[in-house]
Amino acid sequence: MRHLLTLIMFVSLSIGNLAGQGGNEAPSADALARSVTIYRDTYGTPHVFGKSDASTIFGLAYAQAEDNFAQVEEDFALAIGRGAEIYGSELIDEDRLNRALEVERFAKSDYEALDPKMRGLCDAFAAGINFYLQHHPSVHPKLFTRIEAWYPLAFIRYSYYQIGYARDPKLGSSPLLTSHVFDSVEFQNGSNGWVIAPSRSATGHAMLFIDPHLPFFGRKQVYEAHIHSDEGWDFSGYARFGFPFPYVGHNFNIGWASTDNAADSVDGYVEHFDDPKNPLSYRYGDSHKLAEERTEVIRVKTSIGVEPRTFRMLKTIHGPILTSFEGHPVAVRLPKYDSHGWLPEWYEMTHARNLAELKAALSHLDMLFGNVMSADRDGNIFYVYNAAVPRRDEQFDWSHPVDGSDPRTEWKGYYSFEKLPQLTNPATGWIENCNTSPFFLTSSGNPDPKDYPKYMVRESGSAANNPRGRASQRILGTSTRFSFDDWKKAVFDTHVTTADELLPEWLATLRKSAMESTVAEAVQELERWDHRSTADSVAMTVFTLWDYSIWRTKAATPETFNQSLRGVLADLSKQFGTWRVPYGNLNRLQRSVAYGKPPFANPTFDPPFGSPTFDDDESSLPIAAVPNWEGAPFTLYSVPGNQGRQRYGVHGDTYVSVVEFGATTNAASIMTFGENADPKSKHFFDQAPLFVKGEFKPSWMTLEEVKQHSESAYHPGEETNH
Repeated sequence: MRHLLTLIMFVSLSIGNLAGQGGNEAPSADALARSVTIYRDTYGTPHVFGKSDASTIFGLAYAQAEDNFAQVEEDFALAIGRGAEIYGSELIDEDRLNRALEVERFAKSDYEALDPKMRGLCDAFAAGINFYLQHHPSVHPKLFTRIEAWYPLAFIRYSYYQIGYARDPKLGSSPLLTSHVFDSVEFQNGSNGWVIAPSRSATGHAMLFIDPHLPFFGRKQVYEAHIHSDEGWDFSGYARFGFPFPYVGHNFNIGWASTDNAADSVDGYVEHFDDPKNPLSYRYGDSHKLAEERTEVIRVKTSIGVEPRTFRMLKTIHGPILTSFEGHPVAVRLPKYDSHGWLPEWYEMTHARNLAELKAALSHLDMLFGNVMSADRDGNIFYVYNAAVPRRDEQFDWSHPVDGSDPRTEWKGYYSFEKLPQLTNPATGWIENCNTSPFFLTSSGNPDPKDYPKYMVRESGSAANNPRGRASQRILGTSTRFSFDDWKKAVFDTHVTTADELLPEWLATLRKSAMESTVAEAVQELERWDHRSTADSVAMTVFTLWDYSIWRTKAATPETFNQSLRGVLADLSKQFGTWRVPYGNLNRLQRSVAYGKPPFANPTFDPPFGSPTFDDDESSLPIAAVPNWEGAPFTLYSVPGNQGRQRYGVHGDTYVSVVEFGATTNAASIMTFGENADPKSKHFFDQAPLFVKGEFKPSWMTLEEVKQHSESAYHPGEETNH
């Protein structure tokens, strides 16, 4: 009872904080709840219709909490550096990095700097979650009894500065670094995006394909929603739990995909603390400056309670000290770290009615990185290597930390939007990007690398045009016209690019050597294969395990080919009783609710949930999607289950959407599992049967069709069976 009274008191305080700026009082939470309706369609997807932008966001927050409050709370806890308070010492380094980046201080500053409209949206989002808690006293938060309006802004900073920039590989790694660097092929994250012009469409309409590849579990998982405000905001797409609104998707006129790029936007500065009389003094030019020093107290959950731990933080004019290089401390400079515009830019983008307005929104460069590809009702297709890229003195090598004592290494502003690699309406009629170079967007007429500084674009070597990119170029470059049905099929293509490229030589090499009978049989199986992954394909099982085994040996020789294939066949026979294992018997989809505690160093899984644990005895579905490095649009990275036999998806296609911009907007989407994280919900795993078959559900947008296909409609706070 005491907990409930405290909770109600805090919720009341939060509602009171909805007062607007300049003496204007914002609507109460009850008023916001009455002015918004949440329609749940037959797949549980929320369509939130509000009288105002604020009431719509209030309703979306409530819907997020209904579907996965635990993830919302965890995201906010990590975002403000309080993960160890819930999960213990494994999260200390993550919290240390958060405190070093001063995420909380800057997020509060972001909130204060927003205009009243945007502050009102943040207020409404926090109030929507608090309203959910007020009406669900059986939900017991692990940490928060009240959500603050600046928490979403902290989570945005955490997601992009802390998870992204602070882990930039060029910063190196050292004991001082409180994050980790990953470059293994096992953990190549990625996304797919395609657009085609009317000239490549059977209907004469531009089309869009959105396919973010993200973890299926933890802080990066996505959430599909459709928001509609009577103020003129209407957008369908995906957000993350804790983001105030969807930021990638489409409205009735224009839509876009976003894929991560490797734009060079962060630098390390080697600082020289060379005054023994003053340990905070560091050299700069012909003089010295003083570093800022502060202590941070991190509360850590232990077996006997929560204990405080104190840490010393240092900061120079270049940023916080996070790592070291050649024995010297390194300060990390992050782009636009003191700006406040990420959320306003998304808001402006989602309101764009045409390409000119989308470009105007992107030109702020406050969405700090990520390729953007768009298609629209006017028939335009567009790509930009979106990023806030600093202007630098090119006499220095920016591929590793530079000398912070040399003033010539200071940034000289940022390249303008117009100076970034981009492409509008190419003659080819198509553009793709799968985390590949902006110089491989289409078959001709690409941006010229000579027009850009060498340090701007870092996708090079094998990353410049990876297997997924080559697969996309084959599909888009060889198909002259796509119907919408063709488009829906193409995005789930499972033709394995690397099999085309590698198998002929590998098999020819094996044919020249002495082979055991089992190896010879496997070679025959692979020679008969059409290089397409299916759930019943034995060849796909053999090839992908063989390819991975050869990669691990780091030596592609005739003997390596033979030994690796023998080892794969022996392992399969040991695990399954035969090497003739259909791919779907090996590759599975299961929504785990059980988590182990592996080291935080495994980036495939997001702490603090740790690694999802999978069980061969529990229900799962076969899936033909292929590993990222094999090169097919339908992508899945999988890990072994508890028994070590079957493998289960943890990363890959998460929200797949296709859109045709005709007289009416034709759209379809699918998510990996389902909208709701509760295993008892019918929407826990209801989209998975479609997903594994590469099929879609409709993306309803108009109020008429939303009502027609709704299983429930309610105001926040009302009883619902969802």
